[in-house]
Amino acid sequence: MNRINLDAVQHYVNQSIGDFHKARIRALENSALQRLLKKNPYLFKAKNLITAGDLITSLMEASLSSSEEELFGDFLEDLAVFVAQQTSGGHKSTAPGVDLEFFNHDIHYVVSVKSGPNWGNSSQQSKLEQDLKNAVVRVKQSKRGGNVQPVLGICYGKTRTSYLRGYLKIVGQNFWYLISENKDLYTEIIEPIGYQAREHNDAFLLEKAKVINRFTKLFLETYCDETGAINWARLVEVTCGNYDLDKFLP
Repeated sequence: MNRINLDAVQHYVNQSIGDFHKARIRALENSALQRLLKKNPYLFKAKNLITAGDLITSLMEASLSSSEEELFGDFLEDLAVFVAQQTSGGHKSTAPGVDLEFFNHDIHYVVSVKSGPNWGNSSQQSKLEQDLKNAVVRVKQSKRGGNVQPVLGICYGKTRTSYLRGYLKIVGQNFWYLISENKDLYTEIIEPIGYQAREHNDAFLLEKAKVINRFTKLFLETYCDETGAINWARLVEVTCGNYDLDKFLP
C-alpha cells in the first residue's frame, strides 16, 4: 500500500467541503413550508411553542438535522474512496450496496461505507449482508478471484472490530487505518474538514434566516387566527386529517 499523501488529502477535502456547504444551502432553497409541516405537530405543541417564529425555527432545525447528517455522510464516504484510490488504487464499486473495492496484501476488499454507527434497521442490515455476499461471489467468479473480504466500514465511532453476519465490521480509527495503513489519519483529516468553516457557516446562516422569515410570514397568514395565536386544530387537521375509515368498518 502506498504512503498516503496528506497534502493531496487536504486539497481534496478543501475542495469537497465547499460542495457539502453548497448542498446545505440547496436543501434550504428546495425546502417548502408544507414539507416542514409534515413533522409531528403533537410534539411541537407538547414543547409549548407559542410563536410562529419559534415553531418554524424548530421545524427547520429538525428537518435540517437529518438532511445534513445524510449530506455529510456522503462527503465522508467519498473521502474514504479518495483515500483508498491514493493508497491502493481502490475504486468506487458498481456492485449494489458496495461503495469501495481495493486490493491489499493479496486480499480483495469489498466495502460498504457508512458515515456513523447508527444506521439502518434490521431489514436494511439484512439487505447489506446479502449485497456483500453477492459482491464476494461476483469477485470470486471473475478473473480476479482469490481471497475476498467483505467489510462494513464506519467512518466514526469507537466500536471494536468484530466479525458478524459474514463480514468484518470496522469502525473509526481502525477503518481509516484499513484504507491507508496510517494510524493517525483519523485525526489528521479533522483540520482540513474545518477549512473556512466560519465563512461557509455564516453564508448558510444568512440563507437560513431568509427562509425562516419567509416561512414565518406564510405560516402567520395560513395557520394563525386573527389574534395572532397559532391555530393548532387547523395545523393538525392539515397535517393529519385523512378520515376514510367509514369505508372499511361495518
